[in-house]
Formats: sequence, C-alpha cells, structure tokens
Amino acid sequence: MAASVSRQFARAAMRTSARPVIANTTRQAFRSQGRRFYSSEPAKSGGVSPLVWLSLLGAGGAGGYYFYSQGGGASIKNFVATEKDYQDVYNEISRLLEEKDEYDDGSYAPVLLRLAWHCSGTYDKESGTGGSNGATMRFDPEANHGANAGLTNARDFLEPVKAKFPWITYSDLWILAGVAAVQEAQGPVIPFRPGRADKDMAACTPDGRLPDASQDQKHVRDVFYRMGFNDQEIVALIGAHALGRCHSDRSGYEGPWTFSPTMLTNDFYNLLLNEKWQFKKWDGPAQYEDKKTKSLMMLPTDMAFIMDKAFKKHVEQYAKDQDVFFKDFAAAVVKLFELGVPFSQGAQKMEFKPTWAD
Repeated sequence: MAASVSRQFARAAMRTSARPVIANTTRQAFRSQGRRFYSSEPAKSGGVSPLVWLSLLGAGGAGGYYFYSQGGGASIKNFVATEKDYQDVYNEISRLLEEKDEYDDGSYAPVLLRLAWHCSGTYDKESGTGGSNGATMRFDPEANHGANAGLTNARDFLEPVKAKFPWITYSDLWILAGVAAVQEAQGPVIPFRPGRADKDMAACTPDGRLPDASQDQKHVRDVFYRMGFNDQEIVALIGAHALGRCHSDRSGYEGPWTFSPTMLTNDFYNLLLNEKWQFKKWDGPAQYEDKKTKSLMMLPTDMAFIMDKAFKKHVEQYAKDQDVFFKDFAAAVVKLFELGVPFSQGAQKMEFKPTWAD
C-alpha cells in the first residue's frame, strides 16, 4: 500500500516538474531503493486465447468487420474507426498504466515498448517478412522465442483493452501501446498510423531475428541493416534502454540500465559514456556493472556502441542534447513500427495527447 502511494505521488510530481529535475530526483530515489520492485514472475506459455481467433477474422486499417457477442449469439458489425476512437484506446492504455503500477519499478510502460519493438524488429527488407503487420507473437512458435521471454506480461496487460475495443487489430493495438508507453514515460510524441492486419501462425518468423545481447557491433549492424536502418538510427533506437530492466529468469541478464527505469531520458548515453564499468562477478552471462553503485548494468552489445567510433559519435551527440535524441528517436521508432506495413493510400498519421500534458 505504501509503495503504491509513493508511486502515485511520484507520478503526480513528474507531471508538474521539469524533466531534468525529475530525472535527478528519480535517480537519487532509485539509488537508495535498489531493485525494490523486481519482478521474478516466470514467463507463461504464449498460447492462443479465444480473442485471438476472433481477431483473425478482423480487418486492419481505419475500420473493419469484427465479431461481438450479444444475447448469447455472435454477430458481425462494420465499424469505421476515427482518430477519436484511437485516442480512446490510447487513453484506456494510459489509464491502465496508471492503475496497474505493481509491475517491476512501478510501470508496465517499458515492457509494452519492448512488445512493440520485438514484434516490429523481426522485419526483413529482402523477403518482406516479419514486422508489426501480423501480431504473430500471439502464437507459440514466436511467443516462445528466447528474445520474447516475459512479453506475455505485456500481451496479457492489453487483453482487457482488446476486449473493450474489439474493432482494433492486435497488430495496431500492440504498436499503439508502444506509442503510449513512450509518451507516458515522458518521451517524445510518436505519430501513429493504423492499418495493420492480424495474420495466422503461418506468418510467424524464424527465431534469431532479434539482437543477441552477447554479441558485438558487427552483429548489431547485421540485425539492423537487415531491417533497413543506418548507424545513426541504430544508436537512436538503442536509447530505449533508458527504460526497463533485464531479468535473470528471462534473458539471463539482471538489472536496469539507468536510475530512472520508468522515464525515457538520454541518461542511457550519459551513463554509458561517463560511468566506470566493470564485469559483474556472478554466475550469469557476461555483463557489466557500474563501479560506483553496482546497481546498474550494461550488456556487451551496449558497450559496443562506445567501442565503435562510428557509433560513438552519435552516442556523444545524444548524451549532450536530449532534444536531439528525442527528435531522432521518434523518427527511428516510427520507421521501426511501420516496417513492411501495407498502409492504404492516404492513411493519415495521428498524434495522441499524453495524459500528463496540459
């Protein structure tokens, strides 16, 4: 109860304070609390719920046919969604983020962003397969890929939203949740364009398309070049590590990257450049910890960004200027979320108002 009240108070303060002040205050609080809200819940099976089969019959875009139950029977209704309808979905996700503050460090936002990132990051520009168009992580082959461990928490979090707004596809819902996650974590506005359609199990991508945290810069480039990103965009996207933490029962790694893991800032770059990092002495895979507090972590792939000169110059730029980082991050995330999506001609991008905005 006390923890919940404290988190609510922190959010209230967050919405009325400047970002630099927030980041400093949150950092100090996190230093003193350590891994207070660590979640050790194991990943559940990624089985298919009845709602999944209903959604497979739905159409993507700004509207479509969907099933609904009334009086014990199933009916079909045509629904054309407006921008207000999508704002309503955004608001519902934000409401649940506020209400369900028991996850990890007090917010589901990081794991929602990870869901949107991982379903998009499977895209292959040569074959045109993968990406957010399909929501194929609903099925066991993809849900159980090693890189997706723990994402059942994000998918389960969004099931009540899908039930309340059955007209939206899972594909659009997961991306819209990623947009809400960034914005509600005090990040930049992320334009959203609907039009993704849900696919069946046959569209699941093979394992191994997402980054392996144990690898070096060559591996990082191989993964992101396959999607169509350049070095600058890669470094901008990795700034998402300002949010969330690793879990030893999922990825094998343990700990947060920053002192404010529920706020999107440029702290990841600053810490990566300015902290002294050493190998963590433990039974898990090779990872780094900060020498000063031993409460933060960096992955081998993170360290590659300062070992590689072409990457490092962008790290230094984003560490100096958060506004530049936010601008480039927003552009790269929009590109990531839209990879391979066959939007209808004239499909308009929407911008949603964060709940903390005036």
